[in-house]
Amino acid sequence: MTTSLIRIAAALLIGPDGRTLLVRKRGTRAFMQPGGKIEPHEQPVQALARELQEELGLVIDPAQARHLGMFSAPAANEPGFTVQAEVFLLGIDAAVSPAAEIEEVRWIDPAGEGDLPLAPLTGEVILPFYRASRTVAC
Repeated sequence: MTTSLIRIAAALLIGPDGRTLLVRKRGTRAFMQPGGKIEPHEQPVQALARELQEELGLVIDPAQARHLGMFSAPAANEPGFTVQAEVFLLGIDAAVSPAAEIEEVRWIDPAGEGDLPLAPLTGEVILPFYRASRTVAC
């Protein structure tokens, strides 16, 4: 059985206080990294810039986005699908507000996400990777 892939670009957005921004799409429970599907004609960082502007009104300089790697996990909202994400780290100091299909945004401490329901990619892959990379850097 082949698993269907959803290719996305996702951001690990870090605010000035060290917290990271997660989003929840309308009609879903799980919080996840902001971002979205990569169109066939787009580079991942271009897709990320487009999605952040559409979903959060956030304009980024793609040159400032640091590529962390490609990560995969079961899709949170599409049973039987795997999300394959090109993940970029970005420090931001700008106001964001939910737009497009985003219903809620939440800043969390990446060291302890509390009791929020998290998408598998966020809770099992990206946040643990980020915590581990910060410990190494200290």
